[in-house]
This record gives sequence, structure tokens and C-alpha cells, in this order.
Amino acid sequence: MENQIQITLPDGSIRTFPKGASGLDIARSISEGLARNVLAAEVNGEVWDASRPIEADSSVKLLTWNDTSGKATFWHSSAHLLAEALEALYPGVKFGIGPAIETGFYYDVDLGDHKFSQEDFKKVEDKMLELARKKEVFTRTPVPKQEAIEYFEKKGDEYKLDLIKDLEDGKITFYTQGDFTDLCRGPHIPDTGFIKAAKIMNVAGAYWRGNENNKMLTRIYAVTFPKQKELDEYVHLLEEAKKRDHRKLGRELELFTFSERVGQGLPLWLPKGTALRERLENFLRRAQIRAGYSPVVTPHIGSKQLYVTSGHYEKYGKDSFQPIHTPDEDEEFLLKPMNCPHHCEIYRSKPRSYRDLPVRFAEFGTVYRYEQSGELHGLTRVRGFTQDDAHIFCRPDQVEEEFMKVIDLVLYVFKVLGFNDYMAQVSLRSKEDRSKYIGTEENWDKAEQAIINSAKEKGLPTVIEYGEAAFYGPKLDFMVKDALGRKWQLGTIQVDYNLPERFELEYTGADNKKYRPVMIHRAPFGSLERFIAILIESTAGNFPLWLSPEQLAVLPISEKYTDYANEIFLLLQEDDLRGYVDHRDEKIGKKIRDAEVAKTPFMLIVGDKEQADGTVSVRKKGEGDLGSMPIGQFIALAKEEINKNLLKF
Repeated sequence: MENQIQITLPDGSIRTFPKGASGLDIARSISEGLARNVLAAEVNGEVWDASRPIEADSSVKLLTWNDTSGKATFWHSSAHLLAEALEALYPGVKFGIGPAIETGFYYDVDLGDHKFSQEDFKKVEDKMLELARKKEVFTRTPVPKQEAIEYFEKKGDEYKLDLIKDLEDGKITFYTQGDFTDLCRGPHIPDTGFIKAAKIMNVAGAYWRGNENNKMLTRIYAVTFPKQKELDEYVHLLEEAKKRDHRKLGRELELFTFSERVGQGLPLWLPKGTALRERLENFLRRAQIRAGYSPVVTPHIGSKQLYVTSGHYEKYGKDSFQPIHTPDEDEEFLLKPMNCPHHCEIYRSKPRSYRDLPVRFAEFGTVYRYEQSGELHGLTRVRGFTQDDAHIFCRPDQVEEEFMKVIDLVLYVFKVLGFNDYMAQVSLRSKEDRSKYIGTEENWDKAEQAIINSAKEKGLPTVIEYGEAAFYGPKLDFMVKDALGRKWQLGTIQVDYNLPERFELEYTGADNKKYRPVMIHRAPFGSLERFIAILIESTAGNFPLWLSPEQLAVLPISEKYTDYANEIFLLLQEDDLRGYVDHRDEKIGKKIRDAEVAKTPFMLIVGDKEQADGTVSVRKKGEGDLGSMPIGQFIALAKEEINKNLLKF
């Protein structure tokens, strides 16, 4: 039996294999069809080459294109294929790093005097596919450090030499496919034949090691697929995404703008955007009040000592905190980067009894965090943003119940706004590096178990990610797919035993002794700015009626019917329906087209017949003419649609 190993598969079954069997051997024992699709193997939580021998009893998961880690391995291998193509086409090219990213991969390269441009794209794509068709095997070779140095000294690649100097001897590996060898720890797919479609997406500049004092390299972004059809579908989605870009639609729909004078990353909300934002706030505010939350308001700044006490200042560093200059040099104030320390101080403002708990504070609090200018992106990456923040202070025996109530609230938000395809990510501590977390092992264990139990009780589809916890506690992050199938992190719930300890929060128990409450952080939207950006792109700006900044447009056929149009509009306003009267001296066809472009849900056309009959002629975006009806009937129709979508919590 000493030449046999036990392999535990994801379904819990255990199979016996000869020592040194690979992931591919395991796949073949199940079916040849599976073996043809295996890209890599996850061995005891670590992703390996599918061909790498397994020497001891292990838990193994076989990875295909449908697995995130399988896709990452495919794209990492594709980066090597890109490098091989570049070396064949541009002799003397030097290579930096070439990782897989969420949307494919890139490679940072030094092409000397050659300026890589779109004219090179097709040539490189064709060369990649030519090499891929050779089905070149990716071969892993352990290499002593000195030998690795000599190899790249001979090749004249100073970037690889710079990388090698930080590596530990005995842990360096090369990967070779065809005539190309690269410094890499892997893993890789079995051979290049899996790669059937390739596209260069973009080219940009990138300083070596991210240091502006170093040379600017050429960063080539690309993507590959196992089928041409999948690449075609991906390109189509990208084109659709461009049409839905929230920056483009935000400008066209007059929702928000930015000003260099105000400052980068600080959005200015225009009237229509403000109406949209306020509708979202009011929607969640009503649900929170019904769920027992108490609204609070805290300042936009705080004393430096507040964030020293919370531990944020130490963990995030002074560069993340922007100082406020005051006439008194002894006072140190900072722009508020988060709301939780302020809410801890509100809790401390009076004695609490076990009977008072849970206490739930909610705030739409604007916070400020410094982001590098190159990382700013519309509303999804800004320097000032508003969190739909709340903090629940409860007894330890209440944690799971309160956590599940928050899950209910998050899922309610998703249901109303049409985000029905989601996965809950249980974000736990790193298994290896515990130095970046504060608090005791015991409290962390309790917090992590509370999240796992709550998610299981609610029947949430979950995935566990180690190393993704906040420094003060584990969390449940909701990963949502939008209308284009893109994944976004929306909504988060965190369990925290540590801030109550640092702020010395207490409540009096039934035995008259003092105890520490547990703190739950939660934000169903995450931030209003980012949530609205995702909402714009997912709906393409076609918001549900209850949320639309302008729900209707009253369109008089000519100036002659202006008074009647105004009368109709006043009646609509009395029923809390929002919109405008188009008084322009334009033909009705243009007014209708403009209202359609503005994505106005309803158009109410009024002319001679409507005025005589006391009716309106109704057009609905996407459906066309609904016919004439009394204004009361239209109001009932609109209210029915609003109530159908705006479910009660």
C-alpha cells in the first residue's frame, strides 16, 4: 500500500491511485470526456498543473473552463503563448510579468524602439493561434537560482533578473512550451492546443514594478477562449457594455458630472441624478425603519484619535487619511474614511442594558478615501462616496438571528431592483498570514462560524474565500451578475468582536455585570455611487417606473394646448408622479423621439380631441401606443406598475 495514495474528490468519494498519479490520470479514470476538458487540478486547495504527480494522500478538484481557477490557469498559459508569439515576431523583446486578470491577461514587455499599436494586433493574434495549433506541451522544470540567473543573463533580460533576486533558491521553476522558456511558478494547462481563439484587446503603458522612476513598459492586454464562438459572444458583450457605460449614459441622461475645479473623483449630482439617488435612499430608509433601525447623522470629519482607537489608522496608513487643516495646530482632524467609529461613540453616549439590545444605527454617510488618479473610474471608483451604512450592536446570543435579518434585507433590495442572479462569498481570514488581523482567535472563530451558520440557515449559494476578510472581522459579500453576465460585489455584512473591545463598549447583563456587545456592519448597496453605476449599466438607463427620475412627459401637440397640458401635469404631481411638460415649439414627432432617447417611461400626448374629451393619449416606452384614457385611469395604471415592482419589506 505504500505505493498507493488516497484521493478524496469533491463529492466526498475516495479513490485509490498509484503514487505519482496526476490530475489527468484521475480525470481519465472517471471519463475520457472529462480528461479532454481538464485544465488544472486543485490539490489540497492549491492549483497545480494537471500533469503534475501527486505523491501523497490528497483532496483533489479537477478544474475546467467553467471553474474560476481553471479559467485563470487558461489565461495565465495564454500569457506565455502571447510572449512566445512576441519573441518570434520581435526578436530581442524583453519580458516583465504576465498574469491572468479577471477579463483575460496581460504581459508587460520592452519592445525596444518598436511602438506596439493596433497595426500589430492581427499579426500577433495569428501567430498565437499558429503556435497553439502545434499543441505545445507546458513543461515545468525546477531550476537552481544561479542557473536561472545565468539563463537570463545570457538572454539579456534584466526584468527577469530583477524578479529572480527576490526569489528563494530551491523554489524557482521554469516553464517551457515549444522554443519559449519563462520564469514562472505556474500552474499551466496541459498544452497550447486548448487555446482556439485569441484577441488583443488593448495596449497601455506601465512602469516596471509600478514605480514611476523605472522604465515605462508596454502592457499588452488580451483574451483567449477554447472556442471561437465564445470569443465572438464576448466581443458582442463588450460592444453592448460600451453602449451601457454608466459614464456615457450618466452624461446623456443628465444624472451626474465631474469638475476639475471641484476635484478628481468627486461626483456632482445633477437634478435628475439627485432624484434617482433620493428615491433609492427613501426606498431603503423605509425598509430599515420597518426593520427596527434608528437613523443617525455623523460629521464628515473626525479626530485622528478616533481612527487610532479603531485601529484603522494603523492598518490603512496615514496616506489613506486626508488631514483637515485648522487654525489650532494641536488639533488633528481627518476627513471621515468610514462611519463605524462614529457609530461606536453614539453607542457609548449612554448606558445600555441587555434589554436594550439589539441597537441598530443607520446612516447614509458620505466618506472620503484617497484613490490614485489613474484608478478613478466614473462612479465605480471615486474619492467621495455615500455608504448606506448601519451598525447593529447585539448580545452574542443574538448574532446569528440579527445576521439572518440583514440577509433578508439585502435579498429584498436585490429582488426589488432585479438582481436575481447572485452568489454569497464567505470572506474569511487567510490560512497562512494572521498578522494583518486584530483580535483573538476565539472571537474570530465565533464570528466566522456565525456567518457560515447564518448563510447555511438561509440556504444561500455560497463560496468560501480565504484572505478576503476585513482586518477586524469576517464578512459575507454578495456577488451579483448583471444583465450582461458581469459579476459585481454588491452588499456586505460583517461580524466584528474587535471594535467593541477597542472602544470599550458595554451593556449591563441580567446579572448586573458588564459585557461586550458584538457589532455587525452592513451595507446592502455598498456605496450609492457604485450601486447606481451598476444599476445604470444593468438596466441600460431604463429604470423601473418607481425609480425613474422623470416618469412621464406631457407632450402638447401645439402651444394651443399648453394650459390643458399644465392642468394634467398638476393632477399627476398631486399623485406623486414625476415628470415635465414639453413646451418647446417642436413637432410632436420630435418631442416623442426626444422623450424616447431620454428613456422616459410614459408619454402623454394632448391635442384637440384629448382636451375636448378630458383624456390623454398614452404611449409607453418599448410598447408604443396604449390609446386614449381619462387621467384617473392613467394614474391608476402607473400606480399599479409602481406597486408591482416596489414590493413591501
